[in-house]
Amino acid sequence: MSAPTFAPLLSSLADTRGDLADRPAVRIGPDALTRGELLGGAAAVADEIAGATTVAVDATASMETVIAVTGCLMAGVSAVPVPPDSGPTERGHILKDSGAQLWLGAARDDVALPTLAVDPAARSASTRPEPDSAAGALVMYTSGTTGAPKGVVLSRSAVAAGLDGLADAWDWNADDTLVHGLPLFHVHGLVLGVLGALRHGSPLVHTVRPTPEAYAAANGSLYFGVPTVWSRVCGDESSARALASARLLVSGSAPLPVPVFERMQSLTGAAPIERYGMSETIITLSTRFDGERRPGWVGLPIRGVQARLRDKAGNPVPHDGETLGQLQIAGSTLFDGYLGNPEKTAESTTDDGWFETGDIAIVDPDGFHRIVGRESIDMIKSGGYRIGAGEVEQALLAHPGIQEAAVIGVPDTDLGQRIVAYVVGDCPDHGVLSDFVARSLSIHKRPREIRVVDTLPRNAMGKVQKKVLIADFAAAR
Repeated sequence: MSAPTFAPLLSSLADTRGDLADRPAVRIGPDALTRGELLGGAAAVADEIAGATTVAVDATASMETVIAVTGCLMAGVSAVPVPPDSGPTERGHILKDSGAQLWLGAARDDVALPTLAVDPAARSASTRPEPDSAAGALVMYTSGTTGAPKGVVLSRSAVAAGLDGLADAWDWNADDTLVHGLPLFHVHGLVLGVLGALRHGSPLVHTVRPTPEAYAAANGSLYFGVPTVWSRVCGDESSARALASARLLVSGSAPLPVPVFERMQSLTGAAPIERYGMSETIITLSTRFDGERRPGWVGLPIRGVQARLRDKAGNPVPHDGETLGQLQIAGSTLFDGYLGNPEKTAESTTDDGWFETGDIAIVDPDGFHRIVGRESIDMIKSGGYRIGAGEVEQALLAHPGIQEAAVIGVPDTDLGQRIVAYVVGDCPDHGVLSDFVARSLSIHKRPREIRVVDTLPRNAMGKVQKKVLIADFAAAR
């Protein structure tokens, strides 16, 4: 595959030709800026931080965050978005590990760095040359299976490649209005949801919180959400029906349950777009605006990306829609590595340069991908079988009494691991639910134990925190 070319990041973000300067750029809650006003505010930030190499941003859901990150990109300074709800230990680690020289945001007692408050009313007419496309744009911190969060270094070219790949897959252009209420310290909400809108010239409406009422009132053509958001939207029928005029409803960051997919399609008249990415790869797989949208499947590699499946021995896995394999990615959207951690970077890279995602997937003969789960947690080895937790979860969610489901493997002296399901919903007879799964999947994939809970522990992006469930199980034994 020949590598596609991408316009430099700054030239697209700072484009104000024609009437672009006066067009709406961003609305966050009651605050709104035109493209010209946003770029003038970002230039004022760039003037203040010029000469720095890395700057931390208090990544609240606010106009200040959008101005700050855009200003960093204009100045050629790597931005480090810091979750506003991070505790002192996590925040201290991020600031120290990233080598941040400034703190953009409100002053905090536990932040010793020089602080620069972002003034949304400040303006500058200064301009800057385009930084090298290989230079760092962002350092995104992501939690792994062990240890403190790791800094994922994303280059300017990787960001541009990912956003342009989505423009191709979704026909994303300046005629769209993007709506979302996702956090601005993750790839989904910040890179795709803010920088994507700026790069493609589409106005962004950020609802601060992703409530059904706010989504319904935004009158957008392109909506981003995580499965929890879409589940809540579908729970408010009038809000869901109000999205029928939207061009695309996109779900990511976690698998979208098939019942939610079907409910969205029923209420809005169109099937949602599902896509897959991670901090290290930005965006890699997606269904297309003009292609098939199959519940539970995340589609094809976007332009500039290659994907493959390998078994534990490194051998190719057949594209038969059934055989599980380790998903590996190559292409222009890949990160540069883990900041200051070449050992971990090398550990996650194959000898021929492909990134090992840690996710288990299947691919059908047409190249469609389905993510089964994380290899470390979601691949359960029970009675000699390899079982993907995601497959069992989807089977559980097909039961009319179950709203949410999470499956884990726990130690078992006989089976090696046994399947335990945590579910939210009406489940008076656990045996009936287990048999329900056995009827739709192989009998060895049925849960051996079911625990009913009020809620599942989730992070800010809606992903179930299975480590919490595993710890809960161990403590309750």
